[in-house]
Parts: sequence; structure tokens; C-alpha cells
Amino acid sequence: MTINGKHHEITIRNTRSEDIPKIVNLQKESFPYLAQYGNIWHPSELESHLHVFPEGQFCAELNGEVVASATSLIVTLNPEYLEHTWKQITDDGMLTNHNPKGDSLYGADISTHPKVRHEGIGKMLYDKRKDLVMKSNLRRMISGGRLFNYCEHADKMSALEYAEKVIKGELRDLVLSFELENGFKFIKILPNYLNDIRSLNNASFIEWINPSYSTASSTP
Repeated sequence: MTINGKHHEITIRNTRSEDIPKIVNLQKESFPYLAQYGNIWHPSELESHLHVFPEGQFCAELNGEVVASATSLIVTLNPEYLEHTWKQITDDGMLTNHNPKGDSLYGADISTHPKVRHEGIGKMLYDKRKDLVMKSNLRRMISGGRLFNYCEHADKMSALEYAEKVIKGELRDLVLSFELENGFKFIKILPNYLNDIRSLNNASFIEWINPSYSTASSTP
């Protein structure tokens, strides 16, 4: 990867316990507007993630520095597009509701340091998640993506109207546009998803279907 004219090596790997302080700092720098409300990962939560589902936790290293991370768990929703909040789907951030026999990988969080955004690292993390979905023969990957730029348009349109304009390419959203470019389909709006001034608490329910999913080899 070339950044500012210099070649750098990016390593995507599973998160380790020694990465926890680095990820906490990464969250503070990535989401300063969430950090002021305490809506970032805490060490106890990250420790729980590594305990319940170490295979679903990833980070990106740039020259030995953790510059991005991704948190995931496996769930089953009934109905499959069940409305939910971030706290509900992550068991208040602890991931203790992780279900190894579930059918969906849920992307609970992805963060990239501002200095390396738009360099393809987020896509690398999504690709790693997709690899996990296929390796585990899960039916799909889903997530709630905050409508990052909705606050700039909320006085003119609803959250659904905003999402539809992003899908049509009439507007660009830092999160939803990125997700669409990575093969996700917009399903619906999740209101009151997370206390967030940027999205006014609105998120998009997104879905990526595993093209190699086999019902024959799935666990009953």
C-alpha cells in the first residue's frame, strides 16, 4: 500500500489481548463524537469479545501500529430482518449473546484511524469477514450501519428518503456508500439504533448473502 508516496505493509489478523489498549485509543481517535458519550469500546468489553468469539475479531497493523479494527459475532434473527438496537444485538457491548450455531455474522463495529481512511483498509477488513462467513458456512453477513451524514440533510428528508438517495448515487454517505460498494444490500432503516449525533440515531440494516452457502453442510 502506498500512502503519501511511501510503501507500507498492511497486516490483517485476529485481535490479541495485547491489542486492547491500542484499540481503545483507536476508538477515541476514530470516533471523538461518540467517545464524549462513552459510546466506544471499553477494555472489559474487548476482553469479553476475545473470550466468546476470538475468530470474529480482527485488526489491521500498519508498520506495527493498530490502525483499524473490526468486531463481529454470530446471531440468528427471527424474523430475519428483526428490528433491533446496537445494545440489543451486542448484549450491551459484551457479545455474550454470540451463538456459534447461528446463521448470520453480525458486524458490530468497524473503525479506521482518520489518517488512513480511503486507503482500502476497511475493505480488507470486510473481505476478512466475508472469508469467515464462507469458511463457517454462514448464510449471510448483516449489520446496522450508522447514517453518518444524515444530520446534514435531516431538515429536508426522512432517514429512509436519505438512504434511498444514497443508493441512487444522488448523495454520498461515509458509511452507507462504503457498504454498498462492498456488496451489501440496504434492507431498511433501524431507528434508535445508537445514541449518535451524526446519524440522529438512525442506521441502515444491511445484508450480504454468502454465495457459497450450502444448506447440506450447515448445522441444524
